[in-house]
Amino acid sequence: MNLYAVGKTLVKTALSPLYRFQVSGTEKFPKTGGVLLCSNHIHALDPPVVGMTAPRTVHFMAKEELFKAPVLGSILPKVNAFPVKRGMSDREALRTALKLLKGGEVVGLFPEGTRSTDGVLKKGLSGAGFFALRGNADVMPCAIIGPYKPFGKVKVVYGDPILMDPYRERKASAEEVTEAIMASIQKILDENAENK
Repeated sequence: MNLYAVGKTLVKTALSPLYRFQVSGTEKFPKTGGVLLCSNHIHALDPPVVGMTAPRTVHFMAKEELFKAPVLGSILPKVNAFPVKRGMSDREALRTALKLLKGGEVVGLFPEGTRSTDGVLKKGLSGAGFFALRGNADVMPCAIIGPYKPFGKVKVVYGDPILMDPYRERKASAEEVTEAIMASIQKILDENAENK
């Protein structure tokens, strides 16, 4: 049995009574090929929420501390998560992510590197741009618009894919690509801010 699919169903079952999820833009998600899924990060529930709303299986980078937790540590690898050290300078995590992307999989990460306590999008880490350029994948920007209040609305909006070929052709830097990714996420946030 596919534990990821089971986990997705369990997450939906557990969270749907607590929050009113509004999901849009999933039709823009590339149906095949490697995809780097980048989202803002406002709550601990963001990874399972993105995982349950994305139309394809997502392999998430998760901070290595989570893999040391008694129960969570044994579950994470079974739902396609893999550890990364803070700052995204972990070579093993780099190799894992690039292998997945080049193999046509979806890798999810939160470029800010940590949660935003005030909901304001922070500067992205250059690791996001590195993966986008080197992973033979395009980028899918996503924005989660909360706050996560019981029985309140939580919007998950997928934007237009960012095609990486033009950036690769002109040998853009990882920093420039990360800035483009963050600008796309900010654009989604801005466009949906009025109707939170």
